Amino acid sequence: MPTKRERPGRGDGTGGGSVVDEAIGRLRKRIESGEFAPGHRLPPEAVLAAELELSRPSLREAVRALAMAGVLDVRRGDGTFVTDLRPDRLLSAIGSFLDLAQDTGLEEMLECRKVLEPGATALAATRIDDAALDRLLERIERMRTLQDPEELVREDLAFHADIVAAAGNRTLSSLVSSVTQRTARARIWRALVKSDVLSWTHQQHMDIYAALRARDSLAAFTAAGRHVGDVELWVRERLDPLRERTER
Repeated sequence: MPTKRERPGRGDGTGGGSVVDEAIGRLRKRIESGEFAPGHRLPPEAVLAAELELSRPSLREAVRALAMAGVLDVRRGDGTFVTDLRPDRLLSAIGSFLDLAQDTGLEEMLECRKVLEPGATALAATRIDDAALDRLLERIERMRTLQDPEELVREDLAFHADIVAAAGNRTLSSLVSSVTQRTARARIWRALVKSDVLSWTHQQHMDIYAALRARDSLAAFTAAGRHVGDVELWVRERLDPLRERTER
């Protein structure tokens, strides 16, 4: 939900996208206009958020995205600066996204995850104890407080690993771990650019937890399958157009 001061838009000030897109657009326009020139140090977060009529969390996510794109340079303890905007720097920064698009193994790993994880979750529903369930709930609540995409994905990986461990099958745990670790980069990308990922992830994790608490194998299988399937669909929808552009 945008704050009262935020006006949702496409990111170029013309309406139609997420609040974070709008924040990125407002920052980008100032950089393109020369107001924030290469080497320019951005104003303090509170000042810049007020100038751009944005909430500080939205501004923070916009800065994070532009830093990953090579446009901004966040120097801890020193401030945030506009980079020199050299083409080689910008191309290098987007290399990880192009690697994702060209990584044909990613889709196979996502399919493997969709096969393995729901079954492991269903098995865990028959074996998980109350202590493990309490730890899962604590992890879910901890994830609600996270803003950093990498931290969120680390907790997400640990959440699913705890569930598979509760199934009591070490071979299965090893198989699932090898697959989920290889999809982590795509999940970090998704956590960065999907503005409602926190609420979306929390609700689906709660659905999985509720099924496990009820010791309902079918509900656990369904909830885990929906969760993994939605991630796979989201990634595919964004990688396919990117592949098409790189193949032209």
